[in-house]
Amino acid sequence: MSLPSTLWTKIREHLEGWTGRPITLRALHPAGGGCINVCFRVETVEAGVFFLKWNSSCSPDMFPAEADGLRALRWGAEGSSLRVPAVVGVGGAGRPEDPAWLLMEFAPGGPAPASFGHRFGEALAELHGRAPDPTSPPLADAPQTGPSANGRGSDEKARPLFGWHQDNFIGSLPQTNRPTASWPEFWRDLRLEPQVRLARKHGLLGGGSGRVLDHLLDRLDVVMRGADNGGPSLLHGDLWSGNFYAGSEGEPVLVDPAVYVGVGEVDLAMMELFGGFPRGFREGYESVRPLPPEYFAFRRDLYQLYYLLVHVNLFGASYVGPTLAAARRALEGS
Repeated sequence: MSLPSTLWTKIREHLEGWTGRPITLRALHPAGGGCINVCFRVETVEAGVFFLKWNSSCSPDMFPAEADGLRALRWGAEGSSLRVPAVVGVGGAGRPEDPAWLLMEFAPGGPAPASFGHRFGEALAELHGRAPDPTSPPLADAPQTGPSANGRGSDEKARPLFGWHQDNFIGSLPQTNRPTASWPEFWRDLRLEPQVRLARKHGLLGGGSGRVLDHLLDRLDVVMRGADNGGPSLLHGDLWSGNFYAGSEGEPVLVDPAVYVGVGEVDLAMMELFGGFPRGFREGYESVRPLPPEYFAFRRDLYQLYYLLVHVNLFGASYVGPTLAAARRALEGS
């Protein structure tokens, strides 16, 4: 698919305002970027190379939410070896006559060195050690580090510790991030229950086989007791193998986030569900943030359950079996 001329005009105008000089297009190259959006590598004569995503049929909030997530990850990754592309601009209404678009720094890939997995694990653990106030976007010039950033103390139960200052998307599905004080409440009310309701609306996960989901939801406060002992973490939120890669210098690069403040185990569970850990990753991660036995016993399944439910709602019945199996393991293992 080619780039609409009206879209290039808007992007060029934005780049000229951003750089303060005229911009000439040198070349456009189609680029991989998932199944939802059209992606191009945009080469300019005067300002270098950029990465463009656009969509003529999507929510107008989708790319602004992604841009917000990228900015948050850049804040969280400050001082680490993680690379997160900078946002250059975002716009459009998500309609054929006015496509939505997101323009960002181009972060080229490269061969992963033998140290990549360990380096990535350490850097992600450091990211998970940071937790901005979920009621407002983090400020690069006012970093907040660790659980104390959210005011854990005598009034911690009254303070929202989990969630995000705005809703965003998981794939093409909306993801509600209402700031919440309780991690089990957040995971039940804003992650699992909405996806179960949506699936049942479409005739899936009902009947006798689906009762395991109701049993799990009823017991979630017990199942998740102590799950937030490590404190809140800034999450990528959709960290499957397609959303991280080795950069041109072998550095870990993060893209396509669905950011919120949660518990770091969520990102790890998603990695293990779709793609697995790179060699050395777990050792690197646990050198900074050791994983409790409960993660392997049942919480990995509990957190993977959300992403499996999302896949039921995006892709249908082929994910029903794995979803129910994860729910059973989470319930029985706890």
